[in-house]
Amino acid sequence: MFRVSPFLTASRRCGSGVGDSAPLQDATHSVEAGGARHKRQGAMRGFRHIRAVATAGIVAARVRDGAIRVPRNLRACMLACLLPLLLPCSGATAADALRTSFDLQVPTRPAVVPVDGARELRYELRLANFSAKPLVPMRVDVLDADGDRVLASFDGDALRQRLAIPGATGAPAMQAIAPGALGVAYIEFALPGGAAPKAIAHRIRYRADDGSHVVAGGHAAIDDRPPPVLGPPLRGGPWVAVHSPAWPRGHRRMAYAVAGRARIPGRYAIDWIKVDARGRTAHGDPDRVADAYGYRADVLAVADATVAATRDDMAESATLSAHPRNALADATGNYIALALGDGRFAFYEHLAPGSIRVERGDRVRRGEVIASLGFTGDSTGPHLHFHVADGPSPLGAEGVAFVIDRFRLLGRYPDIAALGSVPWAPPKDGAKQRTRQWPASGVVVDFGMR
Repeated sequence: MFRVSPFLTASRRCGSGVGDSAPLQDATHSVEAGGARHKRQGAMRGFRHIRAVATAGIVAARVRDGAIRVPRNLRACMLACLLPLLLPCSGATAADALRTSFDLQVPTRPAVVPVDGARELRYELRLANFSAKPLVPMRVDVLDADGDRVLASFDGDALRQRLAIPGATGAPAMQAIAPGALGVAYIEFALPGGAAPKAIAHRIRYRADDGSHVVAGGHAAIDDRPPPVLGPPLRGGPWVAVHSPAWPRGHRRMAYAVAGRARIPGRYAIDWIKVDARGRTAHGDPDRVADAYGYRADVLAVADATVAATRDDMAESATLSAHPRNALADATGNYIALALGDGRFAFYEHLAPGSIRVERGDRVRRGEVIASLGFTGDSTGPHLHFHVADGPSPLGAEGVAFVIDRFRLLGRYPDIAALGSVPWAPPKDGAKQRTRQWPASGVVVDFGMR
């Protein structure tokens, strides 16, 4: 049996002398610092420390049955010394493993909706910067959470057009997200092969002041409920589906933080505007509300439903130029909300004064006339705003997907800014009947049922 010296007693405690924890702290710091010189110096100090502790352990060991036995307290101390130097062997530094960056969240479950013959995924990814430095997102990869298959990628202009900071003004830009700030990526893409995963995740490459880095997260299960199949909200045509995910002030990007939560009621909203064969929106004086082609058109119930809410106390101006600005609470104008069942509600907004034919609690049948298209509330011209949400509040509910059971595709406006001045572009293979689809941006349709 070997006699234990006072030198080894200090080593057992990992206290002073050769057993002091300072060399271990230096080694660990060198790994986190990331500099090659500091790594080498820290590693040498760490290895000298480990060699001393190991030597001390052997001296303090007991020989039993021809084998060297290291006391348990020395084993723990030696393991603690070795562990920091083993970390680099995993291929990642401690700084990479513990770096603070974005908190990635998908606030609503993405839904799959048929659009233009494809199946599209549409949702938002929130990037909250929890670091102390500005971070610039450079690339977003959307992954199948089961196997990390890349479903879609966005960088350059494609990412720049989708990124926004809530409350910021001006055109979208690839800008830094400040410490403590929130960025939102508005994402929509056609699923490869049309097959939807059970869940998605995200991989973000971003730039910081010390270079480029990657963070993964933002896991979200796919909403596998089929979207409600609805009848048309209007008769005949041509009706233009006015909406775009790229508009900074479009329905797709308008989040309202009411009742303590930010929501996007118009995620799938469509503004329906009627045109003639030449693409004009009005006959006679285009400033006169009554001359708009769609003005006072019959508005139809899209399903057998119960009336959940109505409003019919707002007036409308006789001309577009005299239309007043409205407070947020009046933005919808006169409206109807229908309870479709399964927690879904259909909204009709900007209805003509005195045209609403139903009251709360009434039962309506699909195709029944319930109001007339008007020009009340926050509107740039007579049109029908239609969307479906998960609650009866116009601004306090999340917009959800829906499809229209059938419509005839007449063509589309590749540039919606041309609406009202030129005819639409017809489809290359003639008019097509579409079934159970959500009308895409700028399409021109005829609902039939004249």
